[in-house]
Amino acid sequence: MFDDVRVAIARRDIASLSRERTIVLALAIQVFIAAFSSFLVVGLTSMYDPGSVESGELTFGVSGETRDELERAAGSAGVETEHYPTREAAMDAFRRGEVVGVFHAESVDRRISVTATVPDGSVQSTLAVVKARDVLEALERDERTRRAAYLQTRPVSPPPEGDGGSYFGFSYTVLVPLLLFLPPFISGSVTVDVLTEEIERGTLELLQVAPVTMTDIFDGKALGMAVLAPAQALLWIALLVVNGITVANVVPLLALVSAVTLLVVVLGAVLGLLLGQRRQAQLLYSIIALGLFGAAALLPEHPATVAAKLAVGSETTVSIATVLALSVLAVALYVATRRYVGTIDPERY
Repeated sequence: MFDDVRVAIARRDIASLSRERTIVLALAIQVFIAAFSSFLVVGLTSMYDPGSVESGELTFGVSGETRDELERAAGSAGVETEHYPTREAAMDAFRRGEVVGVFHAESVDRRISVTATVPDGSVQSTLAVVKARDVLEALERDERTRRAAYLQTRPVSPPPEGDGGSYFGFSYTVLVPLLLFLPPFISGSVTVDVLTEEIERGTLELLQVAPVTMTDIFDGKALGMAVLAPAQALLWIALLVVNGITVANVVPLLALVSAVTLLVVVLGAVLGLLLGQRRQAQLLYSIIALGLFGAAALLPEHPATVAAKLAVGSETTVSIATVLALSVLAVALYVATRRYVGTIDPERY
């Protein structure tokens, strides 16, 4: 159990966050995203997957001898088409802006060869490319099905299509991990600030008069930041649920956030004590934290993937093992850092 001195230090650090405009702004942005996620996701999903946006107004010009097959594929992909006798006529309509793109289909050696033309460098070009891809994929499926009778071996049946759409994918693979991992990153950054601020202002020596040991100071500051991030994560999860985004496995998710928070808090504390200057410590903390997050891709499952699987309720044995491993690692590093801090001579600052 932490004594009153450590709790007092933690409460003082948390209370001081209200005076940090950068931290308050970051928290406000996260609250806004979580509180209005159901509205934001609709717009953000259109950038994450432009094909998720309704595009009945897009019309492609179709020409060539096998245009009938293309029109059937376009119909199944939800794309409107317009007949043109020649490719030149279709391209003229494209230049006049009557169609958003052109498909020219020819039969070459009993195969269908399609040349697609879409606008270059316009706002509409991304959506046109996505819809053109959908048409070509639909054409490929149709041709495979139509020519299946001529195959000597039976092809493997494709898996059934799931009910989840881009909204589902974006919510659980981008939004949930973003809201869960931003608080730990901020907590580590704040840990750097509160320690270097004590050193730069000379108040670290005053804390020693209390008397408070370096270990007590480390425990108090780590306690405040380590509790803040999981509390934020729990609030974000509650706001997501209110917005209709169900989050499963809340306890394992909080354990994952707590483990990551403890890791970055230890990192921030070590850098703050070693460097003693806020600017240098913050820069190095950001570089190392981002590097470690990227290096986590070498793990069997990235922490962001673990968070997404836990949130959607499709966790695996590897997911649970990752949470346990990170928790054990975080506790071990905290204990080791606590021992190191106990050997530091306060007079060096």
